[in-house]
Amino acid sequence: MTKKIILLAVCSLLLAPCSAVAAQQSKKIPRIGYISANDPATESTFFEAIRLALRERGYIEGQNIASEYRYGERKVDRAPELAAELVRLKVDIIVVTAGGSWIRAVKNAAKTIPIVMVGRGIDPVEGGLVKSLASPGGNVTGITNLSREPGGKRLELLKEAVPKLARVAVFFDPANLASVRDVREVLPVAARALRLTLQAWEIRAADDFEKVFAALNKQRPDGLYVLPSGPLVFTNQKRIADFALKSRLPSIYFSRDAVEAGGLMFYGADQADGYQRVAYFVDRILKGVRPADLPVEQPTKFEFVINLKTAKQIGLSIPPHVLARADKVIR
Repeated sequence: MTKKIILLAVCSLLLAPCSAVAAQQSKKIPRIGYISANDPATESTFFEAIRLALRERGYIEGQNIASEYRYGERKVDRAPELAAELVRLKVDIIVVTAGGSWIRAVKNAAKTIPIVMVGRGIDPVEGGLVKSLASPGGNVTGITNLSREPGGKRLELLKEAVPKLARVAVFFDPANLASVRDVREVLPVAARALRLTLQAWEIRAADDFEKVFAALNKQRPDGLYVLPSGPLVFTNQKRIADFALKSRLPSIYFSRDAVEAGGLMFYGADQADGYQRVAYFVDRILKGVRPADLPVEQPTKFEFVINLKTAKQIGLSIPPHVLARADKVIR
């Protein structure tokens, strides 16, 4: 009897590691799906920021977390297709780094999968993505870059960079409610304080760009302000930047991408900071908190970028005190 007990004890000890390994192997590793409206090169820095932030919280790629990446290459019509791919893969969370139309497409495809947005230039409440910032109420939460602070500040920085600035052309998409509000409420207040005249130009379709460019070449404003708008403006940032460069027109944008593509200046939410904050939402959701109970956050950190190479090409000398305020200078 004693021998049998000893034998059973030895077998239990030998089988215990095997059981632990089997349990570990059977344990499902959470999968995070990422959807970007951009290309891999543009998003690499920011996705790396998310990976590092997740690592700080104990999530290591390939060990206790796995990732799936999908890129739209600036083609809005690919959003539903990419979202459907991640749904078929049964990812646990989808992180969307794009504008409202992309987030909406993902929400339509992923009815129950938690979605963490890094929204660009959209009011998620007005856009119907969440019930309120404090209580999202559905499967979408995350970060919105929507904030009234950058609006007037961009005009102020453009005026400081171009002291003789008097007339500013403003590009906006009337389908974007946040941009319409900026044009009607935010920018006029800042313009009056700076003694600037605004000329608002609606961009409703891709064909409008050439018409507006032709009109601006005749009117010759002193500067160009590009508002955060829908996918139409976002996907044509390079085109707008090229026009401003060719027309020797000082310009300021809502997106850092536009400045890296040749635009003059960018002021807005610090994207790297926002992407790092994504890790907080992913962590909380993986630990069982519902997206409906995680308040949507607004930016608290902003950055100012100047493309000095562009300034030289358009014959603009940026005042030293303005350069000194820049977080990054592209030379």
